[in-house]
Amino acid sequence: MEQDGIYRLRRLRVFLVLSGIFLGSLAMLNIIGISRFIDLTFSVFGVKIPLILGVGILPYPITFLCTDLISELYGRKRATDMVLVGFLVNLWIFFILWLGGVLPGTEGEVLVDASGRAPAFFEIRSQTLQIMTASMVAYLCAQFCDVRLFHFWKHLTKGKHLWLRNNGSTVVSQLIDQTAVILCIQFLPGGGELPINENEGLWGQLIVLIASGYVFKLLVALVDTGPAYLAVKLLRPYLGLKQYEEIDPGEFHISSDDSGGKKSL
Repeated sequence: MEQDGIYRLRRLRVFLVLSGIFLGSLAMLNIIGISRFIDLTFSVFGVKIPLILGVGILPYPITFLCTDLISELYGRKRATDMVLVGFLVNLWIFFILWLGGVLPGTEGEVLVDASGRAPAFFEIRSQTLQIMTASMVAYLCAQFCDVRLFHFWKHLTKGKHLWLRNNGSTVVSQLIDQTAVILCIQFLPGGGELPINENEGLWGQLIVLIASGYVFKLLVALVDTGPAYLAVKLLRPYLGLKQYEEIDPGEFHISSDDSGGKKSL
């Protein structure tokens, strides 16, 4: 009984850590979003391959690793719950930014400086509200797709071949996410913050931005297969799980007997 209580505490703590990394990465990517674009263009055999990324994309792949680990260890319901909480976090950030902009400022506040620029808060607010509107649409589509495909492959392979469901779910969901984000930023009201050259074709540049982000996400997805395997291998015995076993969603209730007299963490 005491060992069961220890496993339950560990399972709760690991879930909180994975959820915290997921939600923290999600909040960060929405705030820094498209505040800067990174040009990682390279050449292969003399052929120039454009690779232009918004800095907000950098922490994004870790969210899919967290989703996959929770799907593998805690099951589809917990993964879906975390995706929904992530959406609520987005709404909360959106609300605070909106509220901070509509409340009256201090006396003598300069809304536009001599160079015609708004204060840093309003520049961040404008970009963040734009990227968050786009990302919330893409987020729900991509994350639910990731969770569903992960469990589709898991059921099809009877719990074997983690590499297949880890990469198979991410390949499709990342394409949906990247396409939705770029198109929403460009075409939703208030959009147009992408590095678009008006003298060149719009759709060609949009395809480059979609492809750049997608290639980056795919590369990271392939790289994180090793860490995903290692994490699952280490966490299963730590959490008291057998191979292919998932944690029952109802296990997170800890009684005083299971926790050695403690009623909370």
